[in-house]
Amino acid sequence: MSSRKPVPLTPEEIQKMRTVCQMAARVLNHTGKFVREGITTNELDLIADDFTKSIGGTSACIGYHGYPKATCISVNDVVCHGLPSEYKIKTGDILNIDVTVKKDGFYGDNSKTFACGVISPLATDLVDTAFKAMMIGIEAITPNGYTGDIGFETNKFVTRKGYTTVKEIGGHGIGKIFHGDPFVPAFGKRGRGERIIPWTCFTVEPMVNEGVDSFDEFDIPNSSVKYYRTTDRKLSAQFEHTVLITDTGYEILTIE
Repeated sequence: MSSRKPVPLTPEEIQKMRTVCQMAARVLNHTGKFVREGITTNELDLIADDFTKSIGGTSACIGYHGYPKATCISVNDVVCHGLPSEYKIKTGDILNIDVTVKKDGFYGDNSKTFACGVISPLATDLVDTAFKAMMIGIEAITPNGYTGDIGFETNKFVTRKGYTTVKEIGGHGIGKIFHGDPFVPAFGKRGRGERIIPWTCFTVEPMVNEGVDSFDEFDIPNSSVKYYRTTDRKLSAQFEHTVLITDTGYEILTIE
């Protein structure tokens, strides 16, 4: 576990994180422009991969623990790690596109939930809640604070809206490795969890479910990565940013 522990970044390394995170944001926003009825999630994945290569990056997902695709695309009741396929997007669908780019030995990770055409009022509210939950979690970050501070504010907001947060999956440390410490939950208690270390990076990515917070796990062939669907098959939405912790606050790196 020691190799996963967060270590403060040097100024040069911070600049590399800014660069790769900007690339990840560009890829995500570019790919999202192609969300429309009839396009397959495989086609969206290829668009993301081609654009990543065109700007000098590499998809961090391809080959990660055997994962075969460049992105994770989670449609409707898929909580996360949805595998791109020949599924054709339909009007009314919501889909989270999760993009991680690698450049010069550093990783930038972000995701958004997109809507295809006109979606239901409930889906609209769920997506809006997931975005605001991420931002509220980010706003709870304080240098030398705790990850539980983030989770507490996130969960309080979501439950007051009548939804639930996924407890077992959350944000993670990122930098020279794709996934490291700390675990950044979407629930918790103030002053609990892991200490937030200045000049390190992690993601904030609450997964917000329409119904119950539980999920079912499914295998991805030839990979140790799993994908998850809500137990009650109701909708799930998610947003994600990579954040740099400074000595006075934070900087969101994945804003184009």
